[in-house]
Amino acid sequence: MKLNKLIYGVLSCFCLFSCADQMEYKEYSNYDADYVKRTFGDVGGLVANIYLGLDTDFGNYSGAILGSATDESEYAYSGNQIEDFYNGSWSPTNAKSSMWTTCYTQIANCNLYLDEFTGLTFSDYELISDYKQEMFRYNNYQYEVRFLRAYYYFYLARQYGAVPFTDHVLTTGEVNSLERRPAEEIFDYVISECDAIKDLIVEDYGKLGDMAPSGESLETGRANKRAVLALKARAALYAASPLFNTNNDVELWHRAAMANKELIDNCEAAKMKLIDDYSALWSASSYSDALDELIFGRRATRTTNSFEGYNFPIGLENCKGGNCPTQTLVDAYEMQATGLRLDETADYDSSQPYYEGRDPRFYLTIAKNGDEKWPNWNTTPLQTYQGGVNAEPLSGGTPTSYYLKKYCQTAVDLRSSTASTTYHTWITFRLGEFYLNYAEALFKYLELSGHEKAADITTDEFTMSAAAAVKKVRDRAKMPGFPTGMANDAFWKKYQNERMVELAFEGHRFWDVRRWKEGDKHFKSITEMKISKNADTYTYTRKTVNRQWDDKMYLFPIPQSERSKNPNLTQNPGW
Repeated sequence: MKLNKLIYGVLSCFCLFSCADQMEYKEYSNYDADYVKRTFGDVGGLVANIYLGLDTDFGNYSGAILGSATDESEYAYSGNQIEDFYNGSWSPTNAKSSMWTTCYTQIANCNLYLDEFTGLTFSDYELISDYKQEMFRYNNYQYEVRFLRAYYYFYLARQYGAVPFTDHVLTTGEVNSLERRPAEEIFDYVISECDAIKDLIVEDYGKLGDMAPSGESLETGRANKRAVLALKARAALYAASPLFNTNNDVELWHRAAMANKELIDNCEAAKMKLIDDYSALWSASSYSDALDELIFGRRATRTTNSFEGYNFPIGLENCKGGNCPTQTLVDAYEMQATGLRLDETADYDSSQPYYEGRDPRFYLTIAKNGDEKWPNWNTTPLQTYQGGVNAEPLSGGTPTSYYLKKYCQTAVDLRSSTASTTYHTWITFRLGEFYLNYAEALFKYLELSGHEKAADITTDEFTMSAAAAVKKVRDRAKMPGFPTGMANDAFWKKYQNERMVELAFEGHRFWDVRRWKEGDKHFKSITEMKISKNADTYTYTRKTVNRQWDDKMYLFPIPQSERSKNPNLTQNPGW
């Protein structure tokens, strides 16, 4: 269908980055297709707007993030909609469907672009000095758009399983008659699309050479070859996971291992590596300081302080508390000297918090009672014990005795007289994730192939073992590697723990537990820590908080509003 009129809402100005620089978004209002086609800038702005559907702060529900629907954290305020995921209020009529709407809107925009905005020549601009460079950039847009379309379909399959699919512009009637396509077909499409464009899309926007328009900083805020390979690798891992690989097909794990190896090989050939400073991954200057590890992320062009406002400790001016790490997560951080969880040691005492000597990532991720200079303008050590200045019974006081550090910029000042803002980058793909993805896929492939102690095995095809891949991540954290010769069950348990720690609050836990089909193991309860103070003595008491879990929650319900429009949409089991 040819659309005579394109309607673009005025959207917030954000940008993405894959290596360093910024990408501006255009604002459109009631301009027709021929108008947009006139200039390089207008067509580029249309493409840039398609990036806007990419996620920031991992599912913001009025301040709560998806981590607070998992065992990572608990939101400090009762009644927040994040509770719908575990209190029985989640349903087809309360379907948490924003991503359904966002993804299909952006997929429609992708299809529109590919149907109507490719093959342009911009003949009126042939005599400008940068014509060749602008055409180079324009000709690459189609591959960016294909990447984005594949990315949105990955979102949908991850969340809903089987979903409607189209790769061209449809009429309203056609849209409302589509049937759901199996998740495995959607993942296969994502992988095949990535394979189709990986050698066509720009490999590195920081190395355009003569193809960089003069007078501009190098535009590195767009998807490049490594972003494409990263999407392929993650999609392959999900496709192999138990939620979607219902027949336990070993070849799907092999495909996932190969896809993650392909990305790692590409990154290492480009001299990328895990950066020494773990916290630099989410610092205000991560877009320049963490280039060796960051593959792709979304960065706001304007400075903000809203994430800090939602998550800095209650009791400080204009701070609301927010997403509070659980004791469950704290327990996952091993002792640095031994590489063991505290509950794996013979002298473990559950009444003690053991805050000394933990995995260094603990201190960079979680703020605890007594911490000084959090944030750095706070002159009083944190008081998260009952009755403390940053604690219950204050409304918004942490229910777990912890506050979130990760992604919060400590330099952001929320005091009215000295308020400040800063940039934020929300990590989409980073190399650390893919060492873990590779380890998981290779381990499962070898285990299902009948190998004992599969974590230590190398082959001619896979010269880095699963254990060696995990060791790269732990070496950066200055944590000991896993013991050699681990039984398969033991390795899997430690791998899952490592993934929880390394990727905490990066939007993975909600989906990892689901794709593993272990919701009943991890999401039925969380543990809080309650601290009481008597003079100079603290007493620590663990409290278990039960949550609802039903296996239907592995997938989201299809929104009833969509099923009312399209009678061909079947509902997910149990909903």
